[in-house]
Amino acid sequence: MDNGCIFCQIVAGTAPAAKVFEDDQTLAFLDINPINPGHCLVIPKTHHENLFTMDRHTYQAVASTTLLIAQAIQQSLQPAGMNIFQANGEEAGQTVFHLHNHILPRLENDNLRVEVHGMQTAKPDQLLSIAATIQTAVQS
Repeated sequence: MDNGCIFCQIVAGTAPAAKVFEDDQTLAFLDINPINPGHCLVIPKTHHENLFTMDRHTYQAVASTTLLIAQAIQQSLQPAGMNIFQANGEEAGQTVFHLHNHILPRLENDNLRVEVHGMQTAKPDQLLSIAATIQTAVQS
């Protein structure tokens, strides 16, 4: 636990949160600054700054809870769509340095744009080179 971390304080019960689910490894609660109604955060109960400091078992628990909550939001609030994302590192937009998945229900005409495509198509040789570099890291 990191006493200066607001999410650790929520886990400890020393900071308030509108909890929607809790088990022995994870906690899901409504975002205090929601983009749309039902905007939830899913966190591990143990402090991990980001994805790169986690073990697979803990991340699998976060992913499982994310799926559960996303399905519950879809059933109960019936949004027009949904985004699920996380930011890892300041350059990626992370502002609370305790890993968290955002579950963001989307409304028709909410005017939020999420772009995930580059402006140019990559060259095949560049893709193969990058893929080989990542494959080497996976195998190590």
